[in-house]
Parts: sequence; structure tokens; C-alpha cells
Amino acid sequence: MAAAPAAAWGGWGGRPRPGNILLQLRQGQLTGRGLVRAVQFTETFLAERDKQSKWSGIPQLLLKLYATSHLHSDFTECQNILKEISPLLSMEAMAFVTEERKLTQETTYPNTYIFDLFGGVDLLVEILMRPTISIRGQKLKISDEMSKDCLSILYNTCVCTEGVTKRLAEKNDFVIFLFTLMTSKKTFLQTATLIEDILGVKKEMIRLDEVPNLSSLVSNFDQQQLANFCRILAVTISEMDTGNDDKHTLLAKNAQQKKSLSLGPSAAEINQAALLSIPGFVERLCKLATRKVSESTGTASFLQELEEWYTWLDNALVLDALMRVANEESEHNQASIVFPPPGASEENGLPHTSTRTQLPQSMKIMHEIMYKLEVLYVLCVLLMGRQRNQVHRMIAEFKLIPGLNNLFDKLIWRKHSASALVLHGHNQNCDCSPDITLKIQFLRLLQSFSDHHENKYLLLNNQELNELSAISLKANIPEVEAVLNTDRSLVCDGKRGLLTRLLQVMKKEPAESSFRFWQARAVESFLRGTTSYADQMFLLKRGLLEHILYCIVDSECKSRDVLQSYFDLLGELMKFNVDAFKRFNKYINTDAKFQVFLKQINSSLVDSNMLVRCVTLSLDRFENQVDMKVAEVLSECRLLAYISQVPTQMSFLFRLINIIHVQTLTQENVSCLNTSLVILMLARRKERLPLYLRLLQRMEHSKKYPGFLLNNFHNLLRFWQQHYLHKDKDSTCLENSSCISFSYWKETVSILLNPDRQSPSALVSYIEEPYMDIDRDFTEE
Repeated sequence: MAAAPAAAWGGWGGRPRPGNILLQLRQGQLTGRGLVRAVQFTETFLAERDKQSKWSGIPQLLLKLYATSHLHSDFTECQNILKEISPLLSMEAMAFVTEERKLTQETTYPNTYIFDLFGGVDLLVEILMRPTISIRGQKLKISDEMSKDCLSILYNTCVCTEGVTKRLAEKNDFVIFLFTLMTSKKTFLQTATLIEDILGVKKEMIRLDEVPNLSSLVSNFDQQQLANFCRILAVTISEMDTGNDDKHTLLAKNAQQKKSLSLGPSAAEINQAALLSIPGFVERLCKLATRKVSESTGTASFLQELEEWYTWLDNALVLDALMRVANEESEHNQASIVFPPPGASEENGLPHTSTRTQLPQSMKIMHEIMYKLEVLYVLCVLLMGRQRNQVHRMIAEFKLIPGLNNLFDKLIWRKHSASALVLHGHNQNCDCSPDITLKIQFLRLLQSFSDHHENKYLLLNNQELNELSAISLKANIPEVEAVLNTDRSLVCDGKRGLLTRLLQVMKKEPAESSFRFWQARAVESFLRGTTSYADQMFLLKRGLLEHILYCIVDSECKSRDVLQSYFDLLGELMKFNVDAFKRFNKYINTDAKFQVFLKQINSSLVDSNMLVRCVTLSLDRFENQVDMKVAEVLSECRLLAYISQVPTQMSFLFRLINIIHVQTLTQENVSCLNTSLVILMLARRKERLPLYLRLLQRMEHSKKYPGFLLNNFHNLLRFWQQHYLHKDKDSTCLENSSCISFSYWKETVSILLNPDRQSPSALVSYIEEPYMDIDRDFTEE
């Protein structure tokens, strides 16, 4: 044994100094030179040092592993050595994850750290990848059991030792190779868990089209494997730089988009296309998402997934789950379940169970919730991708929406029970609990599904669709074409559609609930796009407006996110709708209530400006209509009377322009710029644009800072041209939501940016020469 290691010393020179072996190994690990592996030491030397340092014999075991894992080995002895190493690391990993570090062997350097330091991680990578090597035309093979042991040891080392996961992530050929190990059911869970951890820290996104036989691999997964695989997909199909995040500036996003155009599709987009090209992929996801708890796997299959606790969906969850199973089974004397310690194996690979073992219902539900979380996330990302229309068509065809509707009460929005499982260290109301995460993911999916797409009517059932038609008929307006075109065989069944169910739970939601924001966003997405009177009336009849006003006024909501979502929803619900304004006035029936409402609006215009825009647009339309009902509302409604005052409009306009700058524009606050434009476009229609600009100039002077507002507005409008004139989707959204043609938007901006100082409608005419600062290159800041 000593001969090979001794020979390996040649070329490095000298015996390591005893006092700093670990330091030298660490330096070798960082530089790739010097001491890097146990094989560079003699067995005698390692044994001597082990007595002093308490390394648990790990360096000696690695020395043996190196000697028994060469290319011509039969790996029999190699596997025995892995069985010795595995428990030394797995118990440490369990203690690490459960924060019971007091159980960890009290050594200066934990076992996993020593294992990695003496080259164990690199050696296991080499062993796992032996099948990629051919000798005389034949590929080397290692058993599934041995692969399983290697993967488990690698995962435990990643858990406990900092930097190991990142080093593995840098080995791109190894990461790609890991996917091929998922073809075996015996190694699937270990492989999937390790890949998920690696991809979570990988700097560059992996490309799925580089995975050998991806389509065959995924098609051969059973439903449980596919659900677990979705955890990996979540990392591979989401853009690493969250460019769609509302907090990212539009300047940065535009620069990124220009860069992306020159580089072609991103890795995430390529991965989405690769998945959509797999036959039956979306259909299987829809089946998983809508599967009932009773249709999930039986006890034996589920227990097999729990066999090695750290390989299932969530480490801490499984530990809690195992404890709950044991407690419930013990209390009811149904069966005795004995789980082997990590690293132990049995003939059938399963814990000892009696034939009477029954899995507790709470665990069955949690099992299904954890699966659906990942599946819904993948579907949601695909719905927002480049192939959105293709995904929409498939999701409709495979009846995802009616399937989710059938699960709504019993699983998605089920009542918490006292025995409901939650994550280790959390409670049922924590935002991290699976129950809550599933609800939020479900609401995000509904938002993506409904947003500017005619398939949104699949959220209703046949009776509710008939109600929409009746509303249109009664109002003597044409039926919405998308309603007429809806395939009735694909809509929700039962007494209530999904949208109605959502409204019911929304109205019952406690004031402090974290769901309010997501619920409002999901319902608002149903209304977005071209304004539909029938859609609005459908929701008004169900008391939505009164619920929103209660939350804004009577509960005096303090959350900015929730307030913004409620103001946005209220704006879409009331826009151009006389009945909605009548209902508003009936609810806000005292000056005190109205003042509370105004206080909420004025507390943050970034949050409330969409409502201000919708009310301003509605006022303009109502003023141009000859109708007794409209005239009555105009004379009675406090909100319309308030908005109609020029000082009110000027106050809003001044603040809207003042709270944004080109460098701070985001997807969230760019609406302030568009709302200010709406006010000025409507003024232009009435030939009052010069008046409004003159009033802005006076307001500037009153603040003792002439030019500061109009210069800023000039820069904002220049950016507006750059941003919107190259984005069809955004321009369509502006046109549909305002009912003002985009050509009128463009004309108004051009008039305001006219460089002629003699023009009464040009901004430059109202900026005095000494304060002129309109040619700044905002891209430099």
C-alpha cells in the first residue's frame, strides 16, 4: 500500500511538516499545487497523525479507496470502503441540518471537512464518471448501489463544508453527467437533490439541450420523479438576473434587453424551448398539478422516498414528517415503523413495516402539496415565457383550470388542522410553510394565466359564462368576443368557477393576511386589458367593490403592497363604469370616510396613481356623455367632484412628476409617468395644455426652484420615447387600458418635446434660459 503513495511524492519534494498539514492541504486545494490528496501520504504517517488529531480514520480510508478504484478494479472492495465512510459523514450532516450540532463529534475539524481536504470529493467525482471512459471500446460500469453511496457522501459534504458545492458547480461536464444518473430509480433522488444544490450556486445557467437524451430521460420519469425533477427545472428555466423584478430600473432592463438581442436567446429561454419540445411534458405537469390526494402513490412507494431523509424534497420537512408518522402510528397502535439509521441498508431497501401500516392523511396531503408547489412554479414560468401562447393552448386543452378548481377547497385553500405538517422551526402561519407557499404559487399562476389573455374565461363555469352574456344583453351592448369563443368543454365545472371561489376566500381573509396582495393581483389580472363592462358587473354583483373599500377605509390598511394591489384593482373595477361609481358613493357616504380614503390615496401616489388615472379617464368620458344616469353620478359622486377640480389635477400632476426620475424608473413606478401623461393628454383634448404647463411653471417658482420639475419631465419624456416606441406590448397595454390611441400618446409626447420655444405647448417654452437643462445624457448616470 505504501509504495504507490510514496511514488506520488516524487516531483513535489519532501515530507510535509507535521504542524501545518491541514493548512498545506487547504492551500493545495486553492492553488492545485502541492498537497491535494491523501494519496500523497504514507499509510503509516496518516495513522500516526490520526491518533493525535482524531480524524476518524478518514484519510486512511481515502488512501484505500484510491488504491481500489483504479480503472481495472472490480470495485468490490471500493464499495465496502464507501460503506465505512458514509455513516461517518451522514450523522454529521443530519446534526448539521437539524441544528443539533451538539451531537456532532467534537473534533477540531469535522469529518466532512477532513474528507474534502484530503481529496475525497475529487476522488468520488472521478469514480462516478468512470462510465464515461472507454477501455478497448467498452465503457466502464459501476453499480447503482455504489453510485448511490458516492452521491450520498458528496451531498453530505456539500451540506457541511463550505465551498464544496461551488467547486462541483464549476465542473460543467460533471453537472451534465449527473443528469444521466437519474435514469435509474435507485439513484434518482440522491442525484436530483445533489443537482438542485449545485445549480443553486452555479454562476452560469446550465443548458438542458446539452443533456444527453433529455427527451427520453424526462419521458421515462414516473410522476413522482417528474415532480422532483421540477425542483431542478425551477432553477434552469428562470432568468438568473431577475430582469422582470419591479425593483430593477428600466434603464438597466433596456440595456440588458439590447445586450440579449445581440447575444440571442438566453439559457433560460433555450431550456424552456427544450422542455416544450418533449412530447407530453406539459400534459403530465397538468395531471400532476390537478391530481387528487387519493390518486397519489401508496404507502410503500412513499416510504421508499423517505428511506434516506436528506434526499427527499425538504430535509427538515422529512425529519418532522418521520417523527409525526412515528407518533401518530404509535398513538393509534396501527403499526410499528422502524427507520434504519442513515447509511444502513436492508434487503428490499425499505424500512420494516407491518402490513397494517397506513400513512397519516396529513402526510399524504403534505406530500402532494410539496409536489404541486414545484409543478405550479414551472407552469407559471412557462406561461410568462416566449412560448406563452403555445403553453396557454396546452394548459387549456389539458384542463388545468377546472382541475385546480376541483382541488380548491380540499387541498389548495383547505382549512388548517391541528396536525397539519409544517417546516421544521416554522408555524402554520409562517410565509415559508408549504401550505402558504402553495397558495401564493397558485395565485401567481392565476395571475399569469388571466393577464391579457382571452383564456381567462376558463376561470368561470357554464352558468357564470351565461351570466356574462345576460349582463351584456341587459345593458344592450355586444357580448365580448372572447366569451363567445370560449370552448365550454374546457371551463370549470361544479357550482362555482375558480374566480368565484377566489372572491369568496378573498372576502374572508383576515386584515393582516399575506394573501391579500396576491389575491387582489390575481383578480385584477382578470380585468386587465380592454375594459369589459360585463366583467366588471360580474365582480360588482359579488360585493368586490365594497370589500375593497372596507379594506382601504374601515380597516385602514397599512401595508403598501396590499394598498397598491387594492388601488389597482379598484381602478380596473370602476373604470368607465357608472354603476361602480354609484356603489362607491353609496359606501363612502360621509365626509369623514371620504377624507380617510383621500388620506390613503395621498399617502403614496406610486401606489394609488393607477386609481387616479382610471378616475380621471372615467370623468372625461362621463363629461362627454348625455345620459341622466351619468349626470346623476357626476352631480353626486364625491370622488368625481374632487378629481374634476383643476387644483386637484395640478397637485397630482406636480407630485407624479416630482417623485420619479429617469435613473429611478422601474416597472412599478413608471405608471406615475403614464398617469401624468394621461392628465396632460386630456387637457390637450380640451385645448388646455398650455394652461397646465403654465400652472406647473408657477408651482415650480412657488417652491423657489425654477426649472427643476420641467427639466425632469423633459428627460422623462425623452426616455418614454426611447422605451415605448420599440416595445409593441407596452404600447398595446397603454392603448387598451386608456382607450386613447397610441398615436395620440406619441403625438402628445412629441408636442411636449418640441424644441421650438415659441410653441405654447412645448415644455422648453416654460423653462427659463438660465435654468435650462434638457440635453443631459441620462444613460451616463
